[in-house]
Amino acid sequence: MTPWVDAAGTAHTTATEARIVCLVPSITELLCDLGLAAQLVGRTGFCIHPREALRSVAKVGGTKDVDVDRVRSLDPTHVIVNIDENTRETAERLAQCVPNLIVTHPLGPLDNPPLYRLLGGIFGRSAEAEALASRFDTALQALRATQTAEHGAPPERVLYLIWRDPWMTVGPDTYIARMLGLVGWQAWSPPSTDRYPTLQLGSAAGAVDRVLLSSEPYAFRDKHLAEVATALPEATVTLIDGEQVSWYGSRAIEGITYLSDYARRARRSNPGDLYVTADR
Repeated sequence: MTPWVDAAGTAHTTATEARIVCLVPSITELLCDLGLAAQLVGRTGFCIHPREALRSVAKVGGTKDVDVDRVRSLDPTHVIVNIDENTRETAERLAQCVPNLIVTHPLGPLDNPPLYRLLGGIFGRSAEAEALASRFDTALQALRATQTAEHGAPPERVLYLIWRDPWMTVGPDTYIARMLGLVGWQAWSPPSTDRYPTLQLGSAAGAVDRVLLSSEPYAFRDKHLAEVATALPEATVTLIDGEQVSWYGSRAIEGITYLSDYARRARRSNPGDLYVTADR
């Protein structure tokens, strides 16, 4: 059987009768879209899509505070983790007590088709993975066609906020930054070696054209717009659906379309015309 190599360099063979615990919300959704919902035996409390399919799947804590003993009790054959979402300590403990640990680490939207194929190959859903990859390519080509039609639009420096108290943003070596890059937005962050640096809002004064307040992991709402606008009066400040921008996996197909439409509206409309949550 063909070995499928994960982000840690571990080779996996195909296992069609797997019992899966997934500790990555966006990948839990991807597994369901690959037709593997019936093989999911465990998930985090943040693995919420699709709701009905996951209602009866056991919870094993959060992404950062996984109950390893609870995972073990579910007798999984495979546990899926992510380098950004889960801690190294959790991964190391799980590696000692589960047969197969699958490590993922997509760093940009173009990593999605390989992710589909990796999991589709491991769990015997290669045809479904190829169908998702085809849909992803279609969405990406449509976005690129839109960008070509709008060639000449000035690039924008964007501060994408993911947390408050302290304020946190995304560095250039992140999935979110590369998603924003698809629509010509350059993610701005203060000088830092952190991939998700903290900052003082005032440090972005005069450095950014736009501020996007994400709906997750911090649930920014309308009440936060004025606070940020006061600190950065020269920038346009709007809310954005964080799931659509930060979730890789099958959600990225919808996310690309959402972001393309959002950016087009942002360039042509008043901030109040922007929407936050795409129709589902």
